[in-house]
Amino acid sequence: MSKKSPPPPAARRQRASAPSARHIAVIGAGVAGIACARTLVQAGHQVTVFEKSRTAGGRMATRRSDFGGFDHGVQYFTVRDPRFQQALATAPGVVRPWSANTVRILDGAGRVAAASLPPKEAHWVASPGMNALVRAWAQPLQAAGALQLETTVTRIEADTLQAGRWQLQTEGMGAGSRIHPGFDAVVLAVPSPQAHALLLNSQQGKAFVKALAAVDVAPCWTLMLAFPQVPQPSLPHIGPQWNAARSTHHRIAWLARESSKPGREPLERWTVQASPEWSQRHLEDDAERVKAKLLRAFTEVTGIRAEPPHAEVHRWRYAQTTQPLGKTHLWDAKAGLGLCGDWCLGHRVEDGFVSGLEMALTLA
Repeated sequence: MSKKSPPPPAARRQRASAPSARHIAVIGAGVAGIACARTLVQAGHQVTVFEKSRTAGGRMATRRSDFGGFDHGVQYFTVRDPRFQQALATAPGVVRPWSANTVRILDGAGRVAAASLPPKEAHWVASPGMNALVRAWAQPLQAAGALQLETTVTRIEADTLQAGRWQLQTEGMGAGSRIHPGFDAVVLAVPSPQAHALLLNSQQGKAFVKALAAVDVAPCWTLMLAFPQVPQPSLPHIGPQWNAARSTHHRIAWLARESSKPGREPLERWTVQASPEWSQRHLEDDAERVKAKLLRAFTEVTGIRAEPPHAEVHRWRYAQTTQPLGKTHLWDAKAGLGLCGDWCLGHRVEDGFVSGLEMALTLA
């Protein structure tokens, strides 16, 4: 067992209040992490982002298949904060409105309560897939070599050679274990359970443990279906006339026809998201069993009985915040450690953006 890392010295506290440029590590390349990183770069700091996946985006994700893409994480987003609106304007052509024609399903027989009225606020999607927005924001970081993909941070510890700084231990695809030294501050922009586990493993961030324990994030099983046998364009789609639905079915909470979103391939595709309660009960079930159960529920809700040539599931362990932190971020100036993410404020895309932005403004 490794020895407990010594706390950073007082020199860190002086640098935390100094206006000079610093080198900051951001762990996680979702909305919060990239919003934080790009704001810090704009403020003149050096930033390195570490992301365990193959691309930036987090739950703003798009799964590609031979039949087209699936937004198997976030389905759409809304805009309330003018700063978020300003940020969206920096990715022209990527963000487009989605008229979802959403209904509410009352039961497993597919009975529609009523066609929804126009939404109180516009629904937006990124095109050609939900991951396009964060990837566009992350592109300058990647071009500058500041985005380390397929790199998992396993430990945060005091730098062994540079007093008052941090170093990160990582595991990378094909790169093995590495040490990344010389960071003046570290920001964790990952789901709260992952942040909690990393801090415990690193024996750091004791001040955050109690706050993180109060946050609750529910899982979600997602089903992706494609029906390439549907003729185009004489029969544009099969099944119901609506394109999205919120459901009270005991298994399904949300369904959406992917081809109804702007900039998507026209082939008939559906994304189905299980309810948080059902996903939690079946979190460790075999993927094939989950797929069969959700397929059966999909048929009950939509009336579509055709066998989909393409069907797969994805499990999000940390999908929707059910109990948020209640503040935009966490920051320990003495330690030089910060946490941000949508879980700080809720589960909306904008929550993640605002959290990352406010974290960066605290550091900048």
